[in-house]
Amino acid sequence: SLKRNIMAAGGKDGPKSPSRPRAGPGPLARSWLVLYNIVLTAGWIAVTYVSLLHVMNNSTPPTVYSGIYDSAEVVLKVFQSLAVLEIVHAALGIVPSNVLLTSFQVFSRVFLVWGVLHPFKEAQTNLGVSLCLGAWSITEIIRYSFYTFALLNMKPYVLQWCRYTFFIVLYPIGVTGELLAIYCALAPAAEQKPFTLELPNPYNYSFYYHYFLVVIMLSYIPIFPQLFFHMVHQRRKIIGGGAKQAKKD
Repeated sequence: SLKRNIMAAGGKDGPKSPSRPRAGPGPLARSWLVLYNIVLTAGWIAVTYVSLLHVMNNSTPPTVYSGIYDSAEVVLKVFQSLAVLEIVHAALGIVPSNVLLTSFQVFSRVFLVWGVLHPFKEAQTNLGVSLCLGAWSITEIIRYSFYTFALLNMKPYVLQWCRYTFFIVLYPIGVTGELLAIYCALAPAAEQKPFTLELPNPYNYSFYYHYFLVVIMLSYIPIFPQLFFHMVHQRRKIIGGGAKQAKKD
């Protein structure tokens, strides 16, 4: 997503802290991160490919979006789930990222895939999935390829510009798709009651999954503006000095 604002490990734009060496991760960690980001870039290209293939073969609504999840399901689950390793990277200190922030950003996507799209057919077949896949795919191809080049001490300005500009459009589109998908899951969640614990039970505790989904939706109200305007601030800082940076590179 556009939700994660993690700079490449050891890059010039990473957070400056006296506790972290400017040289970045060691050779082994750097090699792993390069491999990881290349694999994730290729994975999201695959998600884009199967999604476009579906659209070309089913160009009229509602089939243009109602079956796109079925086409992209496997590759989407695999490569979105691999994002969990970003939390591990942050926890191990091989990337200069905040563990809690990274965990939240990764959780939001993984939760949508496994906690909303996977159990509810109604969430799979609405327009929100197409919006998510479109926004996520473009975002992640740019993001992971940007990280790869940064780890190799290369930062093409065009790619950097895309990284800190496309979010202006893609972030709202992705969030709209996520909220639409969750909304479509509310009714079946209330009816089917998955992951729900009702009273009476030995724990004397109740949990209603559809109410939890409502809380997740409401959490977007305070969180979305903060993350969006944080990216706006990052754009001013990074793209504002882009011309000078390009000359140095």
